Amino acid sequence: MLSTTGAIAAIDPRVREAATTLSVYGQLPFVPERASGCNIITNDGRRILDLYGGHAVAALGYGHPRLTAAISEQSAKLLFQSNAVALEVRAQAAEKLLGIAPDELKRVFFVNSGAEANENALRMACVVTNRKKILAITRGFHGRTAAAGAVTWKSQKWYGFPSTPFDVEFIPRDDCDAAAAMIGQDVAAVIVEPVQGVAGAYDLSHEFLTTLRKLTRQVGALFIADEVQSGIGRSGQYFAVQSHGISPDIMTAAKALGGGVPCGAVLCADEVAAHFGPGDLGTTFGGGPLAAAAIIAVIESIEAEGLLHNVRQRETQIREQCVKGPVQRIQGKGLLLGLVCDRPAVQVRDALLEHDILTGTSGDPNVLRILAPLVLESHHVDHLADALDSIAPPIA
Repeated sequence: MLSTTGAIAAIDPRVREAATTLSVYGQLPFVPERASGCNIITNDGRRILDLYGGHAVAALGYGHPRLTAAISEQSAKLLFQSNAVALEVRAQAAEKLLGIAPDELKRVFFVNSGAEANENALRMACVVTNRKKILAITRGFHGRTAAAGAVTWKSQKWYGFPSTPFDVEFIPRDDCDAAAAMIGQDVAAVIVEPVQGVAGAYDLSHEFLTTLRKLTRQVGALFIADEVQSGIGRSGQYFAVQSHGISPDIMTAAKALGGGVPCGAVLCADEVAAHFGPGDLGTTFGGGPLAAAAIIAVIESIEAEGLLHNVRQRETQIREQCVKGPVQRIQGKGLLLGLVCDRPAVQVRDALLEHDILTGTSGDPNVLRILAPLVLESHHVDHLADALDSIAPPIA
């Protein structure tokens, strides 16, 4: 006879989570038990090709030897210390991160997540400019906390706070004329995802992004690049703004930054950093030794294994092989891709899952997202192409 504890453990984890946690997530019909490379092994023995990467987090896939060794060694050596003391591993992580960033970014403030990074970036912009209006882009997503949620398109349906912390207006995406009319002397910052992830991996035009950079400089507003989803190699460059020759005043990173260890970062120019001193910003866990070790391992692995080149190769392969079945065209950059479908993307996602391929949906109901690990291989794309080709046409 099972003990009470044993009986509870035998129940499906999905049932146990539903009984003990807030029911705010739609969950897929499988339970991961372990993972390796680009594959998830479920508790019932399925092997699923992960092309979603845990919301773009698993930059190196699963069980990467450099990353797992770094985490193990650092946890045994020094699991945690606060920012009240300097750490060699934190200094090295900052140096590594600045070494791959646009040249004008010279300082880092480590945090714990993308939303926290954007929250601090927006606060910094208001402090630096002494202005209280932020411009964001229609269909953009920046997080669910107070300031980050305020600049997220159509967040009113879940925002929950009684008011936004600053004035917010949205520039229609890729509308240079609207940008010119809206970016004035009262604007503290424009925050933009160079590739809009949640919106369906929509890559904003070069003309639009360079226009935003030019206009913000003209009026003394800051340009904030939200690279939480597009950064750390996912676009085929370390950061998507680099493919446009743009250096922002502030840039945020998270998700893939730690390869699975929670961390985030705000990078800024010296001119921005000069406005902040002891006590002006703070975080308990940001820049902790475990996160710092993971950041170093991720960046070193991308460099050593030529993963930027691999991302660009796999993007080309996906574009060449995967416009078939329900996929009509492909948008995005690198391995942040939106497969525009002839039917609701959730139907395509579910059909691919029957072929043991995990993908993601998006804010656009007809766009399926690919956020695969940067270590994706050619045969993985072949598998995706074959599966797409086998999906039946929609019923007329």
